[in-house]
Amino acid sequence: MKQSSLIIGRQPLIEAIRSGRAVDKILLQRNASGDAIAEIRQLAREHNVPIQVVPVEKLASMTRANHQGVLAYAGLVQYLDLQQVIDHVVAEGQTPLFVMLDGVTDVRNIGAIARSALCCGAQALIIPDKGVGALNEEAMKSSAGALERINICRVNSLLKAVDSLHFNGIKVFTSEMNAARKVFELPLQEPCCIVMGSEDKGVQSYIRKAADEHFSIPMAGDFDSLNVSVAAGIILYEALKHRMKP
Repeated sequence: MKQSSLIIGRQPLIEAIRSGRAVDKILLQRNASGDAIAEIRQLAREHNVPIQVVPVEKLASMTRANHQGVLAYAGLVQYLDLQQVIDHVVAEGQTPLFVMLDGVTDVRNIGAIARSALCCGAQALIIPDKGVGALNEEAMKSSAGALERINICRVNSLLKAVDSLHFNGIKVFTSEMNAARKVFELPLQEPCCIVMGSEDKGVQSYIRKAADEHFSIPMAGDFDSLNVSVAAGIILYEALKHRMKP
C-alpha cells in the first residue's frame, strides 16, 4: 500500500503539481505572499486542489523543516479530468456508469462504495474538492484496492459536473426516501450517474433539482435507514442486472 506524505516548501509543491503528482490538499500560511504563492494558487485552481489557510503554528506543529508557509498532502490516487474519462469510456465502447459522492465524509464508506462500484462495472467515481472524506490510507484499505483501479474525477463544482454529464448524454439519478419511482424501474442500462448523498442530509437540493430522475429503494416494514455504502451497493447491483440482460 502506498503511503501518504507531506510536500514541504513552495518550489517542491510547484514542481509536484506541474509533474502531475496527485495532491489532496494545500495548507497555506495566513498572509503568505510572493510570486511563488500566486503560482501555487493558480496551479491549485487549475488542478482542483483545495487550499486551507492556516496559522503558522499549524504548519510548525507538522514539521520542523523550513516550510516557507506551505505544506501539502501528497495524494494516494491520481485524479483525472471528467471529460477525458467520459471520452475514454465511450471510445472503449462502454456505456458510462458513474457514481457521484455528495457530502459523504466517512472514508470507510467511500472505500466500500468504490469497491462496489468497481465490482458492478462502474467506470468512475466523481468527488468534489471539498466536503468529502479524504482518500487516505483507511479509505484505500476499505476499498480493497478499488480506489487504485477505478477512475477518480475530482471537480470544483458538482453542479458543473452534472452539466458536463448532461452535455455528454449521461443522465443523473438521485435517491430520495419518498420518491415514487423505484430503483429497479430506472433505465440503468443507459449512460447514467448515480448520486449518493450524506446519510444525515442526503443529496443537496440544487443537485436534486438538476437531476433527471429521483428514485427510492423499497424496503420491508417501516425501517427506512440504510448505510450509504450499502445503498450504493444495492443500486449498483441493480444497474449491473439491467446491463446483463440481453
